[in-house]
Amino acid sequence: MKLYPAIDLHDGKAVRLYKGDYAQVTEYGDPVEMAKKWKSLGATFLHLVDLDGAKDGKFANLEAVKGIVATGIDCELGGGVRDLSHIEALLNVGVKRVILGSSALNLEFVKSAVEKFGNEKIVIGIDCKNMMVATHGWLNVTDISAVEFALKLKEIGIKTIIFTDIAKDGTLEGINVLQTKRMVDETGLEIIASGGAKTSDDIKNAKEIGCCGIILGKSIYSGAIDLEEAIKKFED
Repeated sequence: MKLYPAIDLHDGKAVRLYKGDYAQVTEYGDPVEMAKKWKSLGATFLHLVDLDGAKDGKFANLEAVKGIVATGIDCELGGGVRDLSHIEALLNVGVKRVILGSSALNLEFVKSAVEKFGNEKIVIGIDCKNMMVATHGWLNVTDISAVEFALKLKEIGIKTIIFTDIAKDGTLEGINVLQTKRMVDETGLEIIASGGAKTSDDIKNAKEIGCCGIILGKSIYSGAIDLEEAIKKFED
């Protein structure tokens, strides 16, 4: 089980959104300093989201990403990655793995990415509402089942999914245990839980239902979860 502190990037700053709403932003300052802080508390892998990229399809915040990578901590990054050259550029600056979100609906694109870079470098972020896939910065909820989508991805070589219940994200209401467990049980994939972690009980629950990791955002920024303590307690 790995704990992934999240750093959401917007206009070069570290921020958090409430339920994915770009109108409800809380700023947390310099993302590089934030990365150093989480590293000093024992984190070994960060979850980065380029919110500007996610919204506009533009490749934004690259300088901030370079600065974070330079601290020596492993990172995964998603948000607005829509072609192979984007993936290559991120891997070239030192990002360990790239998260595909909305672009993963194009299964041929995912297949070509896995063939070119390998499934250690490509993970898929499935954002959902009531187990239906949401895309494009969560602005659009589709009629595609999250489980069925994950199984199609598995067929083309994907092994890791970041599963976010967008109704929970940034709310501190606790992760959606039932939906996350369904993803673990019905797909057989490595599932990283995301969205709504409130206390260390959420980390415990995610571990007990078989998740390989959990992303921690607002809970560690607000102090609801003590990251250093949680890493010592739950990381394998």
